[in-house]
Amino acid sequence: MKYIINKYSSIFLILALVLFTNCQDDDSTFGAVIAPTNIQVTSEIVGQDSANPYGDGSGMVNFKATANNAINYTFAYNSNKKTSPIGEAEMSFSNLGVNSYDVVVTAFGTGGTSSSVIVTVEVLATYSPPAELLDKLVGDGSKTWRLKSEKAGHFGLGPVGGQIPTEWYAAGPNEKVGVGMYDDRFIFDADGTFTHITNNTNDDPNQDPTGTVFGRDGLVNQLGPGSGTLNGADVENFPYNDYSETWALIAPGGQETISLTGLGFISYYCGGSHNYQIFDRSVPNELLLKTTDGNGEFDWWFIITSLEEGEDDEDSFTSQYNNLVWEDDFDTNGAPDASKWTYDLGAGGWGNQELQTYTEEAENVIVEDGFLKITAKENGSSYSSARIKTEGLFDFTYGRVEVRAKLPASIGTWPAIWMLGADYETNIWPACGEVDIMEQTGQDKNVVLSTVHHPAVSPGAGDSSGISATTSTTEFHNYTLEWTPDELIFLIDDSVIHTVTNNSGLPFNNDFFLILNVAMGGTLGGTVDPAFVEDSMEVDYVRVYQ
Repeated sequence: MKYIINKYSSIFLILALVLFTNCQDDDSTFGAVIAPTNIQVTSEIVGQDSANPYGDGSGMVNFKATANNAINYTFAYNSNKKTSPIGEAEMSFSNLGVNSYDVVVTAFGTGGTSSSVIVTVEVLATYSPPAELLDKLVGDGSKTWRLKSEKAGHFGLGPVGGQIPTEWYAAGPNEKVGVGMYDDRFIFDADGTFTHITNNTNDDPNQDPTGTVFGRDGLVNQLGPGSGTLNGADVENFPYNDYSETWALIAPGGQETISLTGLGFISYYCGGSHNYQIFDRSVPNELLLKTTDGNGEFDWWFIITSLEEGEDDEDSFTSQYNNLVWEDDFDTNGAPDASKWTYDLGAGGWGNQELQTYTEEAENVIVEDGFLKITAKENGSSYSSARIKTEGLFDFTYGRVEVRAKLPASIGTWPAIWMLGADYETNIWPACGEVDIMEQTGQDKNVVLSTVHHPAVSPGAGDSSGISATTSTTEFHNYTLEWTPDELIFLIDDSVIHTVTNNSGLPFNNDFFLILNVAMGGTLGGTVDPAFVEDSMEVDYVRVYQ
């Protein structure tokens, strides 16, 4: 669903009794004490039009308030409260079906004076969270989350609407020690209570429970009076006690999102809507979250985990193959090692209507600075690239293959890490079998695929599974195959994404060889970006264990 701000806005001018509070004499501390007047509120139900009078089902409503002499505003219904000095708030209403909500909008003036109005909205919510996501967040009720401080890129920022993570800033492992961030813990209770423990190191209930938090200068003061250490645009160790708000899962624009009420936040206070988009939940016991700050200036991301550092993951994968039998770490600059790699050369579409010509030229394949780089290039009206293989040099049956790689980002590129049955010349494909440890379409650079091809499945489609991999083109990831007589298990960063049962009737009990390539266009590459010039797949290492 598209996120639509529609023209069917309703202006609510004092729909209920206007309450004026805290009328008092002028106080020289604040200057003239003047209560806000003439409150005007507009509400925009997301996706509302003549065919959808209650919105698009996301349950999202955007409010905007103005008043004379106002310096701050709050928007509240039940325990859901948003504070905004500019009078704008995005609020979520998650009760299924069409429901009516009374929202109290309060304008605050100097000296604590305030004026309020009540506005009523009718909103449709249709999203029902999947059971597996609820179980991942809540568990048996004792699950506790934290920022995964030991992981590179666990916290960062980039442009609003950009790729997450971006290269603007990503924290290194434990880079933010001592700022009031890493001892925070988060609990999502089944009853909808969100608990933020701000000082997890204090286990004695008789001691001072005050913790500290980390936040954005100019925004963290929304939490209340306090002081911390100003460091650039950040405020470190801002004193803040444990607190509870409510939480709900919503899906504005089809994006699964954790919505927190009030001033609830995760790891770093940056204001905003207090909604955290679940950008990636494919990794066991991890979530990649994204939110936009209250200034509308940056997107911030957070990798949180439900495991304490050093705690074993019960879902972690254990390989039965640990004897390294073949590897290339690409430590010698120049052409790929001729004792390990040979080439497929030429054009002709390679059976997939591909557009490139494969070469062995250095501009298309080279080892530099510890990495193999396979580069697809535009050459006038055509393209060149490279496809290297271990055929005749290293063929094997069964084992664990691990390849660490970063993929090209350009639309139309089709990178692949795969294996082909060594008897393909006499046992014509798909009878020889094909194992695609990793391949990525040319049109979606946020997903990677793992696939097998053999005569018992559709040769074109194969037996395939895809998974979100939003950093596949910006970061290196481990792409792994565990190949046994009983099954083929595909993993990304040690997390299982696809499993295929093996048996004696399939071709996956014979020798195969390794192939690395970047194709252009074709059946999986699709239309190439007209502005394409060149792009590379970089490989850190290839290892085989038996």
